[in-house]
Amino acid sequence: MKKALIVGINDYAPIGSGGPDLNGCINDARDMANTLVICGFNPSKIKILTNQNATRANILNYLKTLVNSSVKGDSLVFYYSGHGTRVANIGADLEVDGLDEAICPHDYASAGVIRDDNFKAVLSKLKPGVNLEVIFDCCHAGTGTRKMDLGLDLDLELTYETARYIPPMLEDEFYMTYASEMPSSKSSKKANTVTKALVPVAGLNHTLWAASKDNQVSMEGNLSGQIRGYFTYHFCKILRATNGNIVRRTLDKQIAIALAAMGAAQINQTESITAEFSQKIFS
Repeated sequence: MKKALIVGINDYAPIGSGGPDLNGCINDARDMANTLVICGFNPSKIKILTNQNATRANILNYLKTLVNSSVKGDSLVFYYSGHGTRVANIGADLEVDGLDEAICPHDYASAGVIRDDNFKAVLSKLKPGVNLEVIFDCCHAGTGTRKMDLGLDLDLELTYETARYIPPMLEDEFYMTYASEMPSSKSSKKANTVTKALVPVAGLNHTLWAASKDNQVSMEGNLSGQIRGYFTYHFCKILRATNGNIVRRTLDKQIAIALAAMGAAQINQTESITAEFSQKIFS
């Protein structure tokens, strides 16, 4: 059975105007849901959480249900479009052990972010033989944004462009600045990762599709008259064109080519065990 949880957040607390609101994430969520239907997902098996419904508790609870109710042979998708950030990982001994990437639920200001460690705890319960695609169209960390110089005759308007990024709090920013000098830091290890989009990770029990590398911002802007996340736009476009009949390595490469062609200042990154790269997505 194919099942999905789709999260899109334009409206951050407080409800309505105010907060670090975005504009393209609901469009992304709609496109992802419709694309999954084209790829064989039953609409009744797609759960969508947007804006004030996309609280920290709801996201984690629905993700736990998605993972825990699955059985061998199932194909799962967890998709998130919204803000991302980085937070310091402080151990019990108050030592800094690297930086955690995190997503920002609607109520992150009061309930907190969802760290990669939180996701690992949930995904560790994934049963053998269950396929899971995790897709993040958000920023993991920011080094500033770069305005586009297209030089191409694409149907793009760049009157609106913004990064899906929440600046870290002072303490996290401080540790981020000195991360490369902390030998135990996870981020210093990541900094040595080659710049290729495909990243083999031994033992990973799912495939992670990230809109950008962990030191980049993910952008949204006006695409054909609609505000969209650049990564999701191309991800869905390629899946629809192939009805989802595409191996991960090819999908990853085509997204990278499309982002580069439009001059996007981000490189998508895909992580999984090596064998999965040559397998079809959702299989």
